[in-house]
Formats: sequence, structure tokens, C-alpha cells
Amino acid sequence: MRNISLIIRRVWKSAFMFTALSVLIVSGTKAQDAAAGRAIFKDKCTSCHALDRNLIGPALQTVVPTKSEAFLLKWINNAPAFIASGDKEAVEASKINPNADMPAFSSLTPEQIKGILAYVKVGEPKKAADAGGAGAGASDEVSSFSIAGVIAVILISIAVLVILGRAIKMLERLILQKQGVEIIEEENGSMLAGINQLFKNKKFVFFFVLCLATALGSWGWMGMWNTGVHTGYQPTQPIKFSHELHAGTNQIDCQYCHAGAFESKNATIPSLNVCMNCHKMVQARDSHDGNISPEIQKIYNALGYDADKMTYDKSKEKPVEWVRVHNLPDFAYFNHSQHVVVAEKAIRKEKGLKPNEPVCFACHGPVNTMAEIYQYSPLTMKWCINCHKDTKLEVKDNAFYTKIIAAHEKIKRGEKLTPAALGGIECGKCHY
Repeated sequence: MRNISLIIRRVWKSAFMFTALSVLIVSGTKAQDAAAGRAIFKDKCTSCHALDRNLIGPALQTVVPTKSEAFLLKWINNAPAFIASGDKEAVEASKINPNADMPAFSSLTPEQIKGILAYVKVGEPKKAADAGGAGAGASDEVSSFSIAGVIAVILISIAVLVILGRAIKMLERLILQKQGVEIIEEENGSMLAGINQLFKNKKFVFFFVLCLATALGSWGWMGMWNTGVHTGYQPTQPIKFSHELHAGTNQIDCQYCHAGAFESKNATIPSLNVCMNCHKMVQARDSHDGNISPEIQKIYNALGYDADKMTYDKSKEKPVEWVRVHNLPDFAYFNHSQHVVVAEKAIRKEKGLKPNEPVCFACHGPVNTMAEIYQYSPLTMKWCINCHKDTKLEVKDNAFYTKIIAAHEKIKRGEKLTPAALGGIECGKCHY
């Protein structure tokens, strides 16, 4: 009887270790395939395709699941030849976007193509910039899926322990019955008594403490990980300025108000005089029973402007106390112009922005849909570093990098090179 119990326990332990190792090996292989596929996708596919939306080509996460792997291997390797062969499915696929032909990628091996397909299946690693609103990006958080997985493993382990315990007891009873040993049925006690009995088991107590420590540790880690991350921060502003109305409905370009973003370190908050370029005439009286909109009236009050007389009273002027939304630490230097002018092309390609979307969307999110502005991206050091690691610089026909190359040529020739030649007299280098 004791031998059977020991055999079952040994078999269970071996099976559990084998299953766990298999899961880890399979998931690790898939993760590596997806990571390698992502790099190839970024290099060769992003000019025409995105995962979740149509560009020149269709959204891949919509199309790829409808095709077999064998078909996709042939299609990606050499679509023109595949179509020319007369394959019915290939001819139908070519009609999805008749204005753009799928080029051949004969240099890709089947393993590389499978890596791309694995990446398309799992998608982009979650970032705060994909979370939107108050949700934080998974690139700067402990994955909720991972936590759910830990909980699931714990529950499954408990269920397996209970089932094995019952199976062992049943086998022991059968052996005793065959040996003619009289079995005394145990009386069913209360649930509380059963729980007390359970906690007398040292193995169960150890397992319970281990699970509790894991859960508390995960909860504490998540709390510390998100300390100082303000994704979704949306303060109440003194004037309810709607970016959705201005940048979305009216399609006012970002740089009309935030001109500093294209020429200096700071994007700058527009002065109320910029507002008055339109709102001296636009007063939204039609939607307020003939009265000036209360929010527009706040602009007038801050400027000491009399709408009826169309005059300004300097003595009534007072500043609008806007509440800052995006706030980097004082020791962090960020130059808007360096990103939205010099790196615009590279950022657009990395983030998959549409031609009609401003480069500002890469960090600030879809501002044209925000009735009230909020912090879209986490703006953490890790988030910035990951972007700098993933983004491929576009140096061709770029005035900034042309200047750098010219400076290097001067160094090679032993000519004089000054900081001014490298942008050392730009305002943003010294003035904050």
C-alpha cells in the first residue's frame, strides 16, 4: 500500500516537471520566433502593412488567420510567381488591393517567414501608448496576463493535489478491502473541522504560505513598478479646451498653437492672443441662446476684452492658470524640435502613423479624439529607451545628419570645427 502511494507521488512529480518544462520550452521558442519576426517585420513590411489597420496593404491580423501557413509561406516568398501560377486562392488574394502589388521576398527563409507570422499572431508587445486613456502600458507594468497565469497555475496545482489525494485514498481502501481489513468509515465533520484538519498538514501549510508570499510579492512589485507613472493623468483645466473639436473636427494643425515644438525644446502653451485669432469672431452664440460661450467668455475675461465694444482693458488682464499634464523630472532633457523635425520620418515609420496624422501622436496619442487632454504615454525612462532602441534612423536627405556628416569630413581633413557647426548656438541648447 505504501509502495503504491510512493509510486504515484513519484510519477506525479515527474509528470508535473515534464509538463512545466515542455510549456516553458514551447513558450520560449514561440517568444523567440515572434521577437525575430518582429525585427524582420519592422525592416521589410511596415512600409505597406500594419497589424491592426489597413495601409497600402490590408491589416495583417485580420487577413493572416484566414490563410493556411503553407499558402502564406508561398505568398510572402514570391507572391508574383504564385499568382502567375494560376493558383485560385493567390489570384483572389491579389484582388484585395489591386492598386498595389505584393513584392517577392525570396531572401527570407521559411523559418524567418514563420517568425513574422508568429509576431503577427501575438501582436506588438503592449505599451502604454497602446493602452489609451487611463490604462497604463504593459511595457512599464507587470503584465496582468502573467499575474492571471500565476493564479491559474496555483488553482490548478491545488485541484491536482486534491484529486491525487483522493485517488491515493481510494487505492489504499481497495487494497485494504482485498486484504480483508475492516474499514471504519469516517464521519463527515463540519467544514470548519475539515479546514482545521487541512492546516495540520505541513505540506499544505507550506504550499499555502508560498502562494500567499507570491501573491503579496506580485502585488507589491506592481505597486512599486507604477510609482511615479502618471499615464491617464487628466487634471481639470480652468478653461475646457477641447482638442477633439479644434484638432479633430476643425482639423487645426498642432503647430498653429504649439509652434515651439518645431523650433525649440518646449512645445509652449499658446498665448490667449492665438485663441483670439479665431475667437474674436467665433463666439458660439448659436448654441448658447444668443450668449457668448462661457468658455470663450473666460478667454475674454483673462484678456480684459469687451466683446461688444471690441476693446481691451489692460487693468483687467489676468493669467490663465493652466495645469501641466506632461511633466518630466527636472534632470531629464527632452527636445521637441529634435524629435518632431529631425526624427519625424523615423518616428512616423516606427509608430505606423498615417500621412495625415501629426508626428505628435507618437507620444501624445490621438489628441484629435480627446475632449480633455490627458497623459497618453507613460514617459518613463524605459519607455524612452525602448523607442530609441527600436526606431531606425532615416538619415537620407536629412539636413541634421548631413550637417553631422559634413562635420566628420572636416575632422578627417583636420579643419577647424566649432560647436556652432553642430547646432551649438540653437536657443534650445541653453534656454529652457
